[in-house]
Amino acid sequence: MLQDALTIRYYQRLTDALVEQWNRGYRFDELRLYMDGYLAALRQSDAIEPYQINRLEEETIRFLYDPSNFEMTQAEPDYR
Repeated sequence: MLQDALTIRYYQRLTDALVEQWNRGYRFDELRLYMDGYLAALRQSDAIEPYQINRLEEETIRFLYDPSNFEMTQAEPDYR
């Protein structure tokens, strides 16, 4: 579980971007490439500590492979 506020913020940005790209038609291989690039940029910029980037990667992979995160919500029928 992530505990650092900055790491959580990066997690939220990354997972929001993954869902947005999924809704645009990108698939898991492309999402994984995006995630790898995002994490590589964090490593290069020294934005957060390396161990926090590793935790971020673990949590994001868990998010990516959970199919419930990418299900389209359907509106409930109107029974009026």
